[in-house]
Amino acid sequence: MAEETIVVALGGNAILQPGQKGTAVEQRANIRATAGAIASLVEMGHRVVVTHGNGPQVGNILIQHEAGSDQVPAMPLDVCGAESQGQIGYMIQQALRNELRARGLPASVASVVTQVVVRADDPAFGNPTKPVGPFYPEDRARVLETERGWVMREVRPGFWRRVVPSPDPVRIVELEEVRTLSEAGTLVIASGGGGIPVTERADGVLEGVEAVIDKDLAGQRLAVGMGADVFAIFTDVDRVALAYGTPEQRFLDRMTLDEARTYLEAGHFPPGSMGPKVLAVIRFLEAGGGRALIASIKQAAEALAGKAGTTIVR
Repeated sequence: MAEETIVVALGGNAILQPGQKGTAVEQRANIRATAGAIASLVEMGHRVVVTHGNGPQVGNILIQHEAGSDQVPAMPLDVCGAESQGQIGYMIQQALRNELRARGLPASVASVVTQVVVRADDPAFGNPTKPVGPFYPEDRARVLETERGWVMREVRPGFWRRVVPSPDPVRIVELEEVRTLSEAGTLVIASGGGGIPVTERADGVLEGVEAVIDKDLAGQRLAVGMGADVFAIFTDVDRVALAYGTPEQRFLDRMTLDEARTYLEAGHFPPGSMGPKVLAVIRFLEAGGGRALIASIKQAAEALAGKAGTTIVR
């Protein structure tokens, strides 16, 4: 198989499994297994760029900041996102370096703290939908609405959370730096958690904003910017399914771009789970990408060979 440039988007399960508390020991163990799968792609001769989710980690950081806010100033959401990029990036790059060295492969790995531009007039800013941070009782939620201007929403009876905008990613700020490192032979980890959301003024000045970008949609921007041949979304399911969770459920080994559009418009892929992944794949292929994969990280090599997961082509 000829060398390909592959952008790998890791789902949260590659870092933290359901039911785990999120200890460093748990996360390191999960990441070590993930590193093995990624190293196998490198061993096959491919150039790999990695991006990842950060939902549980940034949520824990927000809880820690809230709990300690009477002693030290709590940081805004964009800064917490940067913290999570450093935390997760460190763990992934260390595990990958160790795994590559153990296989006798070049072990240049680097994490790039990555900003992603969003439009200041994105409609998402007028309709915050993404829950973040701790759960609160209603009385505390009302105080936070007044004191901090947060939008609070009851996510289940008696439990309230802050909701923030999830704007569309427009541009990866550090794309040239990522491309330079990758072309020099470094395995780069970038755009973690969808990137740190920033707006760009007319004079080019960047400003962080309180928002969360979908990591798969940001990963698509990264993949297109890198000129990737393959955009691989590795998640906690083996394949894409139609009518998921119903008696009519049907797994798909392959989809065309037109089929993906049709299924998405028909509502087969919910907004909170598979929807953004399929949308990211559609955008990648529309922008000229070669093919996309949605599969389990445990079957990364098999999915690349078309023997596992769901392959989406133009």
